[in-house]
Amino acid sequence: MSKYHVAVDVGGTFTDVFVFDEETGEIYVTKTSSTPANPEKGMLDGIIKAQLTGDQIAMFSHGTTVGTNALIERKLPKAALVTTKGFRDVPEIRRGTKLDLWDAYNDVADPYIKRRDRFELAERVDYSGEMMQEIDEQEVRTLAKKLKRRSVQSIAICFMNAYVNGENEKRAKEIFQEELPDVYICTSSETLPEIFEHERMSTTIVNAVLGPTISKYIKTLEKEMKNIGYDGDILVLHSGGGVMTSETVPRYAARLASSGIAAGAIASKHIANMCGFKNAIGLDMGGTSTDISLMYDNDLRITKDWYIEYGYPIGFPSIEILTIGAGGGSLAWTDEGGSLRNGPQSAGAVPGPACYGRGGEEPTNTDANLVLGRLSTKLLDGQMTIDREASLKVIEEKVASKFDYDVYEAADAVIKVANANMCDALRLISVRRGYDPRDFALVAFGGAGALHGAHLAKEMEIPNVIVPAHPGVAAAMGCLLVDVRHDVTKTYLSNVAEISKDDLEKEFIGMEKEAIALLEEEGIAPENMNLIRYVDMRYVGQWRTLSVSVDRPLTSLEYAIERFHQEHEREFAFADKETGIEIYGLRVEAIGTVKKPEFPKEEPTGSIEEALKETREVYFEEAGGFVETKVYNRSLIPVLSEFSGPAIVDQLDATIVVPPEFTVKVDEYRNMIMTYQKQSGTETKAVAKKQPTLN
Repeated sequence: MSKYHVAVDVGGTFTDVFVFDEETGEIYVTKTSSTPANPEKGMLDGIIKAQLTGDQIAMFSHGTTVGTNALIERKLPKAALVTTKGFRDVPEIRRGTKLDLWDAYNDVADPYIKRRDRFELAERVDYSGEMMQEIDEQEVRTLAKKLKRRSVQSIAICFMNAYVNGENEKRAKEIFQEELPDVYICTSSETLPEIFEHERMSTTIVNAVLGPTISKYIKTLEKEMKNIGYDGDILVLHSGGGVMTSETVPRYAARLASSGIAAGAIASKHIANMCGFKNAIGLDMGGTSTDISLMYDNDLRITKDWYIEYGYPIGFPSIEILTIGAGGGSLAWTDEGGSLRNGPQSAGAVPGPACYGRGGEEPTNTDANLVLGRLSTKLLDGQMTIDREASLKVIEEKVASKFDYDVYEAADAVIKVANANMCDALRLISVRRGYDPRDFALVAFGGAGALHGAHLAKEMEIPNVIVPAHPGVAAAMGCLLVDVRHDVTKTYLSNVAEISKDDLEKEFIGMEKEAIALLEEEGIAPENMNLIRYVDMRYVGQWRTLSVSVDRPLTSLEYAIERFHQEHEREFAFADKETGIEIYGLRVEAIGTVKKPEFPKEEPTGSIEEALKETREVYFEEAGGFVETKVYNRSLIPVLSEFSGPAIVDQLDATIVVPPEFTVKVDEYRNMIMTYQKQSGTETKAVAKKQPTLN
């Protein structure tokens, strides 16, 4: 009976469920309200809504915001840090930087572990890994008794230079486990064996404070899934763009700090590839935030410089995602200088936008889109009715009255400010990284991405906008398109001119043994294992590094050196082949391939005329006001059809806005590809500038 692949993405407002029938190729989607206090309930509600039982599910994968929310809300277990004598205050000192250098009042958040819960032990390992002073076992046992009295639930152990020799950490962990068998314990040499004490300590601390929370969440989810009849693996998406099973998730809990947002980047890459694009920018706009990712030459950008709260980096490799507070529920407000702002504050799921009728009293992007006629008063395929009069009221009272606008100009201004914020973020991830947006396609998805995507592309001169078949649940779909993945890293400092190829090969072989052991623990068969090697390189005397792939087995570094020069030219606008290069670190990407759905192509049936639901007046500033606009039912639009804007396309999980000057083609996978066709000397005439009739 097990034939369905089920993926779930837990968002701030909605929990999205994507179901793929491996026998027929059919796709089913459902959306339920998220339940932040009990996230597994929202998942189970979605599965029940899809009319599935556990024994029908062949594969279950999901992205979760449990770790992200725990860090942001500081709902963390009682934790302690144990470090080398003299290094207790590293979490407080950090790097001495601030998110906004010029804002003297914007302080970095407090450390996740307070100073009174950070303890020192006498031990010492030198820079080369030589043991200078072993730990005093009695001192460790005495400290364990103190931590027991304090009811500590988690311990992070981070000794200096443990990245080259972790024996002291290992022994301390063994003693703590003997004395405190129920406490979660992790060491920096197991978690992130890399140089730089702040980054290593920060990652270990995040791993420690999330460990108990993630472990409890996974156990609860496993129990609930078993109750409905599912006895397979629980796959969880992690920051690197792969999945882990429930067996290894507690050990690398920090990797789940951006679990939910990585799924959208994976989906964006897959959708762009389906449409024939190798360069794409993903725009995942939900109810609370917008997540932006970039794929260049079929590769998603990977970073090791990321965090949930500034000042506390997480050193695991992660898909580079830029998140801003711009979503359907983002609030429009006026600052002290009288300027209109948008976000990052959000109405969230509760109370939500004013039009939801749940007590919201502030204007949101959703309210503005409803006032402009871009949203219908019936969402989720008629399952949810929203109140346009409530939106008109809050836009009039909170925006129009303050700027001497009519209510429609005010709603348009709200959307313009939101779009400007998102364009700034698009420039940061593209232009500031040395990429030309005109060489990319924009993949617009999430519940609100397709409402704004075309206008963003026009502003950024991005020629094509792709809206997937199921934009509102695309991130959930991304959870089904990934493999099991682990990253094994190691600091390795050496000038390339002095490197022995054989020594480097030996280091990689040792790392690959560890990577294979992780995949075996996940239940991956040898024939499904794939190991990829990377070398982090930089010019001698520089700080920043670039990651370059190398062959396996290692035959020469010449190709990697040439690739490094090329990437340095693109990223930083210069390369110097006369300057020496040094290796900073090594990484092995361990991939265990899992079965993925193959989406079938469709044959055209019906006509575009049959998909026309109605016409209604929709506001487009470029058209001079309200214009009579066709509204289509997306499920009835045949593949390979073409039409032009202005148009609105409705479906269960999203609404798509096609402005004037855009044409649309629907491919065989039901992706909509919008293309900007600038018209010279002509414009669509406005037919109304009064309150339109809205269905």
